[in-house]
Amino acid sequence: MSGNTLGNLFAVTNFGESHGPAIGCVIDGCPPGMPLSEADIQPELDRRRPGTSKFVTQRNEADQVEILSGVYQGLTTGTPICLLIRNTDQRSKDYGDIAQSFRPGHADYTYWRKYGVRDPRGGGRSSARLTAPTVAAGAVARKWLKERHGTTFHGCMTHVGELAIGFEGWEHVPNNPFFAPVADVSAIEDYMNALRKRGDSCGARLRVTARHMPVGLGEPIYDRLDADIAHALMGLNAVKGVEIGDGFASVAHQGSAHGDSLLPGGTFESNRDGGVLGGISTGQDLEVAIAIKPTSSILVPRASLNTEGQPVEVITKGRHDPCVGIRATPIAEALLALVVMEHALRHRAQCGDVAVPAGFGAAAP
Repeated sequence: MSGNTLGNLFAVTNFGESHGPAIGCVIDGCPPGMPLSEADIQPELDRRRPGTSKFVTQRNEADQVEILSGVYQGLTTGTPICLLIRNTDQRSKDYGDIAQSFRPGHADYTYWRKYGVRDPRGGGRSSARLTAPTVAAGAVARKWLKERHGTTFHGCMTHVGELAIGFEGWEHVPNNPFFAPVADVSAIEDYMNALRKRGDSCGARLRVTARHMPVGLGEPIYDRLDADIAHALMGLNAVKGVEIGDGFASVAHQGSAHGDSLLPGGTFESNRDGGVLGGISTGQDLEVAIAIKPTSSILVPRASLNTEGQPVEVITKGRHDPCVGIRATPIAEALLALVVMEHALRHRAQCGDVAVPAGFGAAAP
C-alpha cells in the first residue's frame, strides 16, 4: 500500500529522503550467481550525478554506491541486495523560507494534505534525488538482461522546451551534458543560458529504447508490458505523459498503413507499435517517449498559500535543475530495464518451456 516498491519477482524498494543521511534501495529477487560489484553500478550513477555541468543543479554529490548485502565473493546470492548512497552535500537552510508555504507545481501541498506532515528540505521523498537508487537498481537489471538476452538500453533527449533536437546518432549522446543525439549542442546551450538568466525552467521530451528484446514478455490483460512501462515511467518525477511506439501520432494514421506487417523469419516491416502487441513484446526494439514538465523550483515569484491558508509569494532559492529532463535519461533507461527484468523473470517462471515453431526465430529463453 505504501507505494515504495516496484516489481514483484524483481522487487525494488526505495528508501531515504533528499536531505537525510543516506538514500538507497533493496532489490529482492535478483537471480543468484551473477558477478556483481560496485564497479558494475557506479558508471550509471555517474551519468545521473548532479553537479556535472552548469546546466544542472550544483549540488555536489559523489553518489558512491555501497553494496551492503546480497553479494558474496563477487556473486549474487539470491538474497536481498541492499544498495546505499550517502548524502554528503545537504544545504537544508536553503528551504527555510518555504517550510511553511507551498511551491506551485511541487508536491509540497499534496504531501502535507495526505500525511499531515512534510519534509521541506529539498522536497524530502518527493525529490528527484530519490531517483539515484532507481538508477542503481536498474544497473543490476541491465547487467542480467545483457548477459542473459543481449538486451541493451539507450535514451536521448529529443526536445528541450520548444526546441526540437534532431537525431544524428546514438554515439553523440555520451559527449554532451544534455544526452542529445547530435554533434553540435550550441543551440541547446544558448537556450538553457537564456532560461537560467531569467530564473525560469522548461520541460523536455525523451526517447528511450530497448534493443535485442526477447519475444513474449508481458502478462495480459492487466499486467501488459506496455501498461507496466507506462506505470513505471509515470513514477518518475515530473513525467506527465508516456508514449509507446507512434503513440498519439497513431490517431492520424489509417489501419492500412499503421499495422506492422509480418515478414518471413518472424520479423516486421515497421515498428509503429513500439515493440508491443496485445501487451506482449514482439522482439522488436521497445520504443518509448516521455514528456517531462518544467522544474517547479524557480526564482520567478509566484502566488501561493502558507500552512495557515494565507496568500504568500513564493521564490524558491537553492540549487535546482532548470530542466529536470536533462538528467532524466539514465533514470528512464533504468526504469525501462526494471520493467523488462520483471517480465523476463515472469516469462521464465510461466512459459520457459513453451516450444517455438520453426521459422519464427527464438522466444525468450
